[in-house]
Amino acid sequence: MPELRKDPIIGRWVIISTERGKRPSEFERARPAPKSGFCPFCPGHEDKTPPEILGYRKDNGAPDTGGWHVRVVPNKYPALKVEGNLDRVGDGVYDRMNGIGAHEVVIESPGHKDSLSTIPIEQFEEILWSYRDRIIDLKKDDRLRYVLIFKNHGEAAGATLEHSHSQIIALPIIPKRVAEELDGAKAYYEYKERCIFCDIIRQEIMQASRVVAENSDFIAITPYAPKSPFEVWILPKQHEANFENCQKHHYENLSVFFSEILKRMDKVLNFPPYNFILHTAPIRNGDLNFYHWHFELMPKLTRVAGFEWGSGFYINPTSPEEAAKFLREAKI
Repeated sequence: MPELRKDPIIGRWVIISTERGKRPSEFERARPAPKSGFCPFCPGHEDKTPPEILGYRKDNGAPDTGGWHVRVVPNKYPALKVEGNLDRVGDGVYDRMNGIGAHEVVIESPGHKDSLSTIPIEQFEEILWSYRDRIIDLKKDDRLRYVLIFKNHGEAAGATLEHSHSQIIALPIIPKRVAEELDGAKAYYEYKERCIFCDIIRQEIMQASRVVAENSDFIAITPYAPKSPFEVWILPKQHEANFENCQKHHYENLSVFFSEILKRMDKVLNFPPYNFILHTAPIRNGDLNFYHWHFELMPKLTRVAGFEWGSGFYINPTSPEEAAKFLREAKI
């Protein structure tokens, strides 16, 4: 019997279509052949990207030179631009402003064929530090209110370049989906005086059926009402609203843990395309007792079609309990 499940944070409903009951092998698809041709992200092509914003090098060499492990550069084709004023305007029922913000690319490795599940742990940690450093720097711009960090891995997940990278977009507004999550978490806190994410972590540890893995600092779960099959959330066990406020040992442990989750996903789902998004507090809100930063990781296994667009529901052919079991038992 299919189930309707309600997300306890934002109130969104999903359909767990258990009669469709897809196992991991039923999602398998051919891996795309590597593309040949010029890559602006490869070493030796530093002059083909906009000037470097941030770079990690062993020898502390000059920006836009070789020897780097991780580089952050402005997007050559940005969705938003740093220069200018917001100039908010009302036109009757309509509102608009200039497209002010920042759009940056985190080039995650000098290796063209590398992926986050194969790079050394130390390099993964540097990527997390680059996220933290860029959030702290972008906070200085009073026009900005939210920093969105995300990754599209694979062409089916929206990646336009094969070389492993993630993106940072700083916005002058709080995105609607973020606002919904904040509102839901705040309402729960006002009613129960507890963080809903902390309560979710406690319940998931107690029930265990949706836990994929955990260590001393982090837990990975398949959420109770997932938008997509094999969706995984990675959450810190200790309450913290802002990703950039983590301590050094948190980034060290997270790099090991995140890499493990990606390896499990590769093993079970045959190297799927995926998206991940960092959910963190808005940069002007300070410490929030009701919010809890986390990563949401979504393999691209199904398509969003007319029903989903028209209803706002998501149909998931694999229960989160089954997905967690496959991922938890994967031999890596």
